[in-house]
Amino acid sequence: MRVERVVLRTLFYLFITAAAIAALLPFLWMVSTSLKAREAIFSIPIRWIPREPSIESYKAIFTLANIDFLRAFLNSIQVAILLTLLPLLTSAMAAFAFAKIEFKGKKLMFSSILLTMMIPGTITMIPNFITLKTLGLLNTYTALVLPALCNSMGIFLMRQNFIKIHDEYIEAAVMDGSSLYRIFLTIILPLAKPVLFTMGLFNFMGAWNNFLWPLIILTNRKKWTLQLGLSNLGSNFYNYQHYQMAGAIISIIPIVIVYLISQRYVEQGLSTGGIKA
Repeated sequence: MRVERVVLRTLFYLFITAAAIAALLPFLWMVSTSLKAREAIFSIPIRWIPREPSIESYKAIFTLANIDFLRAFLNSIQVAILLTLLPLLTSAMAAFAFAKIEFKGKKLMFSSILLTMMIPGTITMIPNFITLKTLGLLNTYTALVLPALCNSMGIFLMRQNFIKIHDEYIEAAVMDGSSLYRIFLTIILPLAKPVLFTMGLFNFMGAWNNFLWPLIILTNRKKWTLQLGLSNLGSNFYNYQHYQMAGAIISIIPIVIVYLISQRYVEQGLSTGGIKA
C-alpha cells in the first residue's frame, strides 16, 4: 500500500507539472517573441531563447504615430480604479442593508436582485446605450461606470459574508451611540476584508479586460482604454508580432500585481461567500 501511494503521488505530481508547463508555454512564447527582432520571429527552427534579446519592441509601441499607447494605459488604470472601488462600495452598502437591517420587502428586493444574475450582459447593452445617449453621457467614463454600480454578484457574495458577522458587535456599537454609517465603516468593512479583496480582484480584472462596452461607448481616441489600443495595434501592425506581444505583456502586469496583493484573501473570501443564509 505504501509503494502504491508513492507511485500515485509521483504520477499526480508529474501530471500537474506537465499541466503547469503547458499553461506557461503561451506566456513564455509571448515573452520570447517580444524580445526578438522582426526577422527572428519567423526563423526555422524556432528559437525559444532569442540570440540577441532586445527591448526595442517595448520602446517602439510607446512611440507609434497613430496609437498613443501610454495614454491608453493610463486611461485603463483610471477606469479600472473607478470600476473597482465604486461598485465595491455600492455592493457593500447594499449587502449590509440586506444582511443586518430589517425593512419591509427585504426578501423580495433581494430575490429580484438575484434574478438579474440570470440576464446576460449583452442583452442589457442596447437599453443601457439608449439610456446613456438620452442623458448625453456617451464618450465619457461616467458611461462606463454607471451600469456597473449595481453588481448583483457582489451584493450576493458580500451579503453571505456579512451574515457571518455576529450581531453582538453591532448591538455593542449601537449601545455606544454609533450610527449605521460608523458601524458600516469601522466594524463591518474591517471584518469583511477577504470578500472585499476578492470582489475587488474580480472587479479589477473585469474592468481591465473589458473590450466590447468601451468600444461601444468611447469614440474619442484620446479616451481609449488599453484593450482598444491593443486591438488597434493588432489590426495596424499585424505583421509586427513582437509589437503585439510586447503590448500584451504590458497589459498583463497590472493584473498580476493586483492578484499578488489580494492573493492571501481570495481563497478565504470565496469559501465564505457560499455559506447559506
